[in-house]
Amino acid sequence: MAKKKNKGAGVQAKAETQGTGSKIKQFTEFFEQSKVEIKKVVWPTQKETIQTCTAVLVLVVVMSLFLGVVDMGLSKLVEAILS
Repeated sequence: MAKKKNKGAGVQAKAETQGTGSKIKQFTEFFEQSKVEIKKVVWPTQKETIQTCTAVLVLVVVMSLFLGVVDMGLSKLVEAILS
């Protein structure tokens, strides 16, 4: 298998030799790219957020009740076996 050359390694080596000025440039470039990516995000509407939040809360309540009933049933079973 042929090995791929890592072009980023040369850039990283140059950045390490240039010092603090290069790190500040990388830092500002990172935030500029982050702003561009944030603009691409499709945010949910308020209605979608409320619907998904409600679905999660209902699921949590249903699972809590189910696990509570199973736990109580197993506790009674173990208690009956041990007594």
